[in-house]
Amino acid sequence: MKRRKIGRTDLEVTEISFGAAALGGLYRACPRDQAMETLQAAWDSGIRYFDVAPWYGFGLAERRVGDFLRDQPEDSYVLSTKVGRLMRPVPTNKIPNYGYVDPLPFDADYDYSYDGIMRSVEFSYARLGLNRIDILYVHDIGGYTHGKALNDHYLGQLLGSGLKALEELKSSGAIKAYGLGVNEVPVCLDVMHAADIDCILLAGRYTLLDRSAVAELLPLCEKKGMSLVVGGVFNSGILATGPIPGANFDYLPATPDILAKVGEMEEIARRHGLPLAAPAIQFPLHQPSVASVLIGTAKASSLTRNMQLVEPELPASLYAEFEGLTLVAPPLGDGAVRV
Repeated sequence: MKRRKIGRTDLEVTEISFGAAALGGLYRACPRDQAMETLQAAWDSGIRYFDVAPWYGFGLAERRVGDFLRDQPEDSYVLSTKVGRLMRPVPTNKIPNYGYVDPLPFDADYDYSYDGIMRSVEFSYARLGLNRIDILYVHDIGGYTHGKALNDHYLGQLLGSGLKALEELKSSGAIKAYGLGVNEVPVCLDVMHAADIDCILLAGRYTLLDRSAVAELLPLCEKKGMSLVVGGVFNSGILATGPIPGANFDYLPATPDILAKVGEMEEIARRHGLPLAAPAIQFPLHQPSVASVLIGTAKASSLTRNMQLVEPELPASLYAEFEGLTLVAPPLGDGAVRV
């Protein structure tokens, strides 16, 4: 599989990468054997970049990804995890419901400070059972998760001392790159105007449907030589399923307007003899600032099916037909959009 560089670093990642949220039981249980089978399918498909986070199953996904990668040849893969949440043990009857089924018995405390980031990294090493992490992403900072008031506090932690921790880790060789792992554009711009980061894992904001990153973020990435890793290419599923009843967009039921747009997109793809998921998964890779497209699943069969959409490469001219149907996420307002 082709590889692309992360920012101005020497680190290269495969154009398609694996996101491990579903291995932590996101929305439905994922038995260990199933998780290992899915990771093996990703490996067999040529994927060599794996992304995980403490948040995914409250540590469960990190344990599983670490168990799998520990048996692979040293230096044959790239691994990213995230900082910003510290896992705290809780009684079994007080495990919170944040959408994970059968997670480990923990809850999360947000901490984007120097000490919080350093502690998070040490905890991740222990859960992974590995002695290296290549990329660290600051997870879910921004108004999308916290709302404006709380995020002002957390952004102050990050800019005040958290970035210093990340730079020390990179300078020492403990990590090769760092950046943000978020679902919104505004906080990316805030951080990029204040600091030089290597990459952003951006979910759902540079897709066939949602072009929120185009106006400001992409030009700034090009100017600063910074990379995007694009997640959420199916916008919570609707670009894979089409506008079926119950389809979700941006973690919520799709509105009639979204359903109509996706219906027209599906018809364009059908005229070209394609499932809509094919242009959806390939679209971000036509942008030079995009280093990788992240796909996530807890089923080996779904992973294999998605990888079949990557080849053959679709012509760039195809995407012009979708332009009139794209959208930009509305302003966030002062409240959290998703917790």
